[in-house]
Amino acid sequence: MSPFLTAYLARIGWEQTPDISLETLRALHLHHNGAIPFENLDVVLPREIELSDEAIFHKLVVARRGGYCFEQNGLFERVLKEVGFTVRSLLGRVVLANPPQMPPRTHRILLVQLAGELWIADVGFGGQTLTAPIRLQEDIEQETPHGLYRLQRKGEDWVLQFRHHERWQSMYQFEMGQQYQADFVMGNFHSAHWPASHFRHHLLMCRHLPDGVKLTLTNFHFTHWKNGQALEEVTFADVPALYDALQNRFGLGVNDAQHGFSLQQLEAVMAGFDLHGDKA
Repeated sequence: MSPFLTAYLARIGWEQTPDISLETLRALHLHHNGAIPFENLDVVLPREIELSDEAIFHKLVVARRGGYCFEQNGLFERVLKEVGFTVRSLLGRVVLANPPQMPPRTHRILLVQLAGELWIADVGFGGQTLTAPIRLQEDIEQETPHGLYRLQRKGEDWVLQFRHHERWQSMYQFEMGQQYQADFVMGNFHSAHWPASHFRHHLLMCRHLPDGVKLTLTNFHFTHWKNGQALEEVTFADVPALYDALQNRFGLGVNDAQHGFSLQQLEAVMAGFDLHGDKA
């Protein structure tokens, strides 16, 4: 294996030899979700998010940070290609909040071709991200370790939905057309710099563990979920408690010279947020 793939497998804690199989795809997907948290800390610090292969590798693997979809699925696409999978990135429009107008393409997902079938893989959608690949097939319920999902058609596009409180909630709408690095750079810039982007107004973090546990954070509010039920909810009283949770609950690296951050840096960032999840 290449040094890149060896380092990645060590980062996600998977010790087997990957091959081009559905079992490997599922295992890599789940272990990635469990080890590399979804987070937008660089947006609120603020720091520029670079999308080159080496920048993503250094941040998410070497520095043991997390990231959002452009980084997460960018890394996962590189991993799958090195294993030997046929995979490419698509772009979707996030409709989770039922926007009044169709939003721009700001969510990166992966299309994997395996044994004559097409699969959607996505390790970068925060609290509702897939924790297993699902078949690109409409109107069938597909079980993952963290919930039930389905795909529907909307004209030439596809819509991913998840089961929430006995109803189906749309997450994002995507098309199958070819995307290019420039498209990811544009979507990333919009997500990080558009004044109304929710990534600019909240510190967000999520980690999905292989046993079905989900850990989420919105600013100071932490929740430990299992099977859709909140087992623990904590509003951290101060930034030192938050800083500790980032490291010990989410496994976030803080010591890298380039991608780490100190308690004092986090305090400066969080001074702009109140304890209830809004900018002060």
